[in-house]
Amino acid sequence: MFSFYTPPAHEAFNKKGTEEYNKKNYTQAIDQYQQAIKATPQGAHVRSTYYNIACCYALLGQKEPALKALQQAVKAGYKNVSHLKTDTDLDLLRKEKTYLQVVGQLEKQQAQLGDPLKAQLVTTDVHNFWKAYDLAAKNPTKQQEIFEQQYFGKASVGLQDYFQNKISSVELFLNNLNNKQAFFPAIRKNTLQVDAMKPAIYQSFQKMKELYPAATFPNVYFVIGRYNSAGTASDNGLLIGIDQFSRTEDVPLHELNLWERNNYNYVHNVPPLIAHELIHFIQSNQNDTTLLANALTEGMADFIGELISGVNTNKRIHDFANPRERQIWKEFKQEMYLQRAYNWIGNGNQERPDRPADLGYYMGYKICEAYYNKAQDKKQAIKDILEMKDAKAFFEQSGYAQKFN
Repeated sequence: MFSFYTPPAHEAFNKKGTEEYNKKNYTQAIDQYQQAIKATPQGAHVRSTYYNIACCYALLGQKEPALKALQQAVKAGYKNVSHLKTDTDLDLLRKEKTYLQVVGQLEKQQAQLGDPLKAQLVTTDVHNFWKAYDLAAKNPTKQQEIFEQQYFGKASVGLQDYFQNKISSVELFLNNLNNKQAFFPAIRKNTLQVDAMKPAIYQSFQKMKELYPAATFPNVYFVIGRYNSAGTASDNGLLIGIDQFSRTEDVPLHELNLWERNNYNYVHNVPPLIAHELIHFIQSNQNDTTLLANALTEGMADFIGELISGVNTNKRIHDFANPRERQIWKEFKQEMYLQRAYNWIGNGNQERPDRPADLGYYMGYKICEAYYNKAQDKKQAIKDILEMKDAKAFFEQSGYAQKFN
């Protein structure tokens, strides 16, 4: 039976492989990576593991197996052509016909992402979820087997990525599902409304193209998760946990905890959520792990997402924070250059009735807003925000702190 859950053996093999790679024991690293794929032959990890195998073979001077592994990585969904072209591990392959064909294939895919109207809205995972849900209701003793086969076993590349990044295991997924016996039947009709939202989603995409011509527009995958992430992004596209954006007045909330209730959004706000996640897909990657950098990463997604959709996806946080901005800034300032994002972002465990979690989104938004308002050239300001390389320099240029002098 296929199991989508990544077993400890898979993680251990990959970890050991990386250890051997770092020691330049490339033959041993290949063996560990191959065992990792054998342990779990499907899932988002496969593409990166094949890529690692290609690097090891190239470093050993073995062109043919390196090229074969690289092709397998791309077949499994590897898309990061910019890294592929600059990774010194693969220098041996640069002039090889197969390597050039792989690069050309990925560059062609990348170029197609420049058209906002070519992005696909993929809902197959949601339909597969409800098929599995109905089958499991008739055969509750086989619930795990049914979801592994009918939902995760038929996963799109988007659900594969979402599983690895957010769900983690079938057991955790089913624990959430079984703790929400009244909730799930009530949201069914709302999770199937995506088709009616397409015009608003594409309108946001076209607005983004106007503001930032270099923007790319990936596919959007709608999935049912375990209520811990409404949205995220991967190399394959935008990943939307539609269960967290399925609210209408008739959905019962009594099974949701405080954080879940406070972060349960209305189904009509799905297009603004996608606008937020689009910014994450486009923005430059940062190695900076400070609170400030993390807050700016999320804040710019809220700020520019609002510019293109007309809606702030974190209005609840702004309603709380706006009258208290000076005090929140004072607290944020104490930790902004430390690795303290856990106190400000994704900190649902700190949610209180008198203070929401995720106030880092608010601070990042306000700093980006200050930079944008100060700029004469608004289009250039959007470019500066998205391509930010130095969080501290950007903050200082924003002039945000002067607001409280």
